[in-house]
Amino acid sequence: MENNNKNQNKAIRYSLIAAFGGFVFGLDAANISGALRFVSSQFELTSLQTGNVVGCAIVGVILALFFTGGLCQRFGRKKVLIAIALTYSLSTIISAFAVSYPMLILGRFIGGVAFASITVSAMYIGEIAPADKRGQFVSVNQLLITLGSLFAFVINYLLVKSMLNIDWLTEENIWRYMLGFEIIPNIIWFSLLLTIPESPRWLMSKHREQDAREVFNHIATPAQTDTLLNEIRQTVNEDKRNNAIEQLKVLFSKPMRFVVLLAVCYAVIQGATGMNAVLFYAPTVFEQIGMSVEDTFLQTIVLGGVSVLFTLVAIFFVEKLGRRTLTLSGLLLIALAHTSIWYGFDNASYVIDKQAMTALSQQIDVEKLTPFENHVYETDVALKKDLAKVFSKKELPLVTGSVINEAININPGYVLFGLFVFLAAFNMSIGPIMWVIFSEIFSSRVRSVALPFAALVQSISSWSIQQFFPWQLETLGAANTFLYYGAVAVTGFAIMAIILPETKGKTIENIERDLVPSLVK
Repeated sequence: MENNNKNQNKAIRYSLIAAFGGFVFGLDAANISGALRFVSSQFELTSLQTGNVVGCAIVGVILALFFTGGLCQRFGRKKVLIAIALTYSLSTIISAFAVSYPMLILGRFIGGVAFASITVSAMYIGEIAPADKRGQFVSVNQLLITLGSLFAFVINYLLVKSMLNIDWLTEENIWRYMLGFEIIPNIIWFSLLLTIPESPRWLMSKHREQDAREVFNHIATPAQTDTLLNEIRQTVNEDKRNNAIEQLKVLFSKPMRFVVLLAVCYAVIQGATGMNAVLFYAPTVFEQIGMSVEDTFLQTIVLGGVSVLFTLVAIFFVEKLGRRTLTLSGLLLIALAHTSIWYGFDNASYVIDKQAMTALSQQIDVEKLTPFENHVYETDVALKKDLAKVFSKKELPLVTGSVINEAININPGYVLFGLFVFLAAFNMSIGPIMWVIFSEIFSSRVRSVALPFAALVQSISSWSIQQFFPWQLETLGAANTFLYYGAVAVTGFAIMAIILPETKGKTIENIERDLVPSLVK
């Protein structure tokens, strides 16, 4: 019994080390949110260029999806995870020391390629974790993503708060520390990865049965080892008969149309409801309410905490309440949240009065604002257009928040309520549940090509949000931007209410029999 527990603990440790890639991913995805304000000023970026700084990472993800599976099959899961950890580090170094906009884009793009850590970590966990804990560890992977994001928000806030007391920390270099701090967890993850074994399933696929047996001797009992090896030997032989080309033919065959439609709809809806706008541009979103720089960064920590808390809700209730119930209730709450945000911004007005001018004189050159004194702006778009007329591209990202802070007349409760409800609803529903649905509706005969395909659709949907959010704020305004996200959620609810089945408590074979009966022999 003691040896059994010891072996199981090793399997758990190896799984958690692989899952730490989720933490690094969350950190990398969120640290840019704090740096954007300062990066935009440093390189005098337009709104579309600012979107490129964020969106290029997703382009890297999309590229990685095409070759990650092949690399894992050729070199093994462990080596690919180590390469990904090194890629994260390369991205961090290039980004933190970027001397130009193209160099920063290159660094962020390389970091996007490394986002493949999510897929490879889940693959490794699925092949080495104990069967009765596999689902929990895949969920822990999602939890670590939110913890990584929270950690990035905390670091960004502490750096901004320290600018007042540390002379060498300035608006010109603070973003370098925000992006560069990631090197520490990168090194930790790389060092830990050196201690894990290769996936026994991959070893078996390469006819290295003795090596696979040695791995199982460390993570399972001798009695379990023979059984596991026999099961893997059988599935490896089946996989050889069912290669990628054959899987693609099955995936896009007529009987699979409904499953593909379901996956595409879920992926598009999940990506387009606005999560990446809030995650990647969190301080910018809070800036629209009229918060100070320090307060915007403080609020991102609260957002990160909400994400972690409600990801735990999803983990504990997905089997009790079901996938369909959580998805539909989540989409309704998201629609409510975005409506509240829209209402708050739609009823806001802006006026640069004498009081505002006096307060701003301590921060910026208020003479440039004289032509707009006492002018009432009904929308943030109109105010930002006038600010762009008198401030340079270098000045504008740093002064816009201060001007809005002093000029805005808004009930922030509606916006804050909406933002927190949105984060809670997303992370307890369509955020993690999407991956659960994908893992269940695709049988083993197509899963290795179907999951990357679904991830590709979701990545493209998410990219569109990240890329165009700064442009939407500048052109449509905060109110209309979030109204659009709300419309996506309402449309998504209507579609999912019609086509999404409940898969709770069903085996993958039963799900396949329900969805594609003509393929089941």
